[in-house]
Amino acid sequence: MSKIKISCVIVDDEPMALNLVESYVEKTPFLVLKKKCSSAIEAMEFIKTTPVDLLFLDIQMPDLTGIEFSKMLPKETRVIFTTAFDQYALEGFKVEALDYLLKPFDYAEFLAAANKANTWFELVKEKKQNILSEEKEFLFVKSEYKQLRIKLADVLYFEGLKDYIKIWLKDNPKAILTLMSLKSLEEELPETQFMRVHRSFIVALKNIDIIERSQIIINNQRITVSEQYKPKFLAFVNNNSLNS
Repeated sequence: MSKIKISCVIVDDEPMALNLVESYVEKTPFLVLKKKCSSAIEAMEFIKTTPVDLLFLDIQMPDLTGIEFSKMLPKETRVIFTTAFDQYALEGFKVEALDYLLKPFDYAEFLAAANKANTWFELVKEKKQNILSEEKEFLFVKSEYKQLRIKLADVLYFEGLKDYIKIWLKDNPKAILTLMSLKSLEEELPETQFMRVHRSFIVALKNIDIIERSQIIINNQRITVSEQYKPKFLAFVNNNSLNS
């Protein structure tokens, strides 16, 4: 039995196809249906606020085709194409689709494709866990003519101030000030521990106390998650939520 849950959206302009794939998803324990959409435009709007892992995506649709839409998706969102036309198989391969289901397909074919997706997401999860176990534990930063050793586990958040950064630590009411850009610091930090959520803030994910609408609260400090960084942050929240 799969140890992960894969959130998914079905996109098809044919109601019968939508309902059939929905019935297949409901039979599959590791798939969690978030929404059915009758167009790529509708799915695009949904994904802006609710990141998902997997799309079962029809190719021939009005306004925006499945191939065109797949090129606009976040890299974390993967696709299984569903189509009645086999000539699109090569294009599906080019956009790195996980699989390609040719209509009409039965549940056995659907399940084989879903299992392929499940294997892919399991491997991604394992890779992230391996990276996490090997990550750096500290950084040296220059402050007041000294090189200070900063334990990453003690960092609450980083605050950018033009050419300087304030480093806010646990049990330390005064921030450490260092001459550095937030962008260059972001490149040095492990992605599984820290995330940029605003032009002026990078937060330590494990030290988030409360998430309230579009704000994070860390040690009584409110930090707004700006629109630019919201999709990635929402994906993090969904992946770590008991009711996701």
